[in-house]
Parts: sequence; C-alpha cells; structure tokens
Amino acid sequence: MLSASCLGLVILLILRSSMTQSVNQTQSAISVVEKEAATLGCVYEAKSYSYYLFWYKQPPSGEMTFLIHQESYNEQKKTEGRYSLNFQKSANSINLTITASQIGDSAVYFCALRDHNDVGTCGSPHKIINMR
Repeated sequence: MLSASCLGLVILLILRSSMTQSVNQTQSAISVVEKEAATLGCVYEAKSYSYYLFWYKQPPSGEMTFLIHQESYNEQKKTEGRYSLNFQKSANSINLTITASQIGDSAVYFCALRDHNDVGTCGSPHKIINMR
C-alpha cells in the first residue's frame, strides 16, 4: 500500500478496432504521479487522406466528455487547457498529454477516428485509476 504522499494515477488501456480503419493504444498501462504529465499514445489507420481524430474522457460517473480534436490537414500541435496533442501524420500517431495530472483525471480515455467518407470509429479506451 502506498502512503498519501505517493498518491498517483494509473492508466489502463483497452484495445478496439474496426474492419475499415483502426485505432489502437500503444501502452497497456501507465502509472502517473499526481501533478506530473501523463501521455497516452494512440496509433491509427485511416482509409482516406482526410480525417479527424478525437480524444474523449469518461469519468466514473459515466458521462462522456469531449476533450480535444485534430484535423488531418492541420499538423500544428494543438492545446486545450491541460490537454495537448502530438500529431504525427506520417507515423499515423496522435498522443494526448495531460499536464499537471490531478485525481479528478481518473477516467476512461478514448481515442477516436472519423474519416470524412464515413461515420467513424470510436477506438481505444484508457482507464485511469487512483492509487493509494
């Protein structure tokens, strides 16, 4: 058992994919010390040149919350509050970084892909669990 001073976060990842496109997490679990940055990796395969990538958060209460998105035609790094994206189109990857992690960040995180040609695929959830 960890003391209160070692309070941290753990992110568990579950993989999911579709037949026409795929979204997969690059780690199976991440441990994060509170107030440190956490980076969640996501690799994908899109069937078209133009697409959108999204990150969502689902806390234990169950509601799904949109965090941030990236358009494939815009390779500038995007930031929304404590959330930032590292989009590498040539490597088919998009990493979400949460700066200054907090206990309230405990949730399931989803990386999702939507091609411009179809309705999209919701991919890989990430579950963050508090450690004590």
